[in-house]
Amino acid sequence: MAFVAAMLGLAGEAQAGPPFLTDDPQPVDYGHYETYLFSTRDGSNTGNSIVGPAIEFNAGILPNVQFHVAAPYTNMWPNGGPFVGGYGDTEVGVKYRFLQETPQSPQVGIFPMAELATGNASSGLGNGVTWYRLPVWVQKSWGPWTTYGGGGWALNSAAGARNYPFGGWLIQRDLSSKFTLGAEVFTQGSSGVGSGAFTVYNVGGYYNPTPQFSVLFSIGHSFIGAQQAISYFGFYYTFPRAAGKP
Repeated sequence: MAFVAAMLGLAGEAQAGPPFLTDDPQPVDYGHYETYLFSTRDGSNTGNSIVGPAIEFNAGILPNVQFHVAAPYTNMWPNGGPFVGGYGDTEVGVKYRFLQETPQSPQVGIFPMAELATGNASSGLGNGVTWYRLPVWVQKSWGPWTTYGGGGWALNSAAGARNYPFGGWLIQRDLSSKFTLGAEVFTQGSSGVGSGAFTVYNVGGYYNPTPQFSVLFSIGHSFIGAQQAISYFGFYYTFPRAAGKP
């Protein structure tokens, strides 16, 4: 259960702000849509987890309001246990930006999420009960630079799981109209009995062959606490037309 709680906690975060663990407060523009086809990997002392193929879909349903859903196929290799694979827990959420960015002040938003218990918990593919993440995110941009971050609490009542705090901060730069690089530090408390807190660094970015299509990537490792090796690779598409950066 400690392995499952740790893997689900980190996998959930990996879907938050592709390709990074830290998210931002900027919703999809009203009337626009975006989708990701992606895979994430997390390796630790307790085993390995690969989420993928997975699909994320976001829709600008109102001004400053975004609806979010992510559907993952999950693969688990716990140390000392058999490989298991199958559909995991479904993530749904709503991002709401309540403060707009100005030249003097940042934009601020909330992004509550529910991890619906759709995976088979007895096989290690799900949490067993629906759990929640309640973060606040802040962002400020100047020229080609953007920085954002924040944090919140995860609330998980499953057997063997714990409520825990999480948070991170990221800075990124547009090197050109087609290429952006960024780096973050992300920290998370213990998510279950037998699992430890950790802090990771993560570097990555995205390449934009067209205004509507991007390739996203990141790779990172813990440098404080429990050992975690993480990575993300995915494809992004926005429609009906380009609506800003991924």
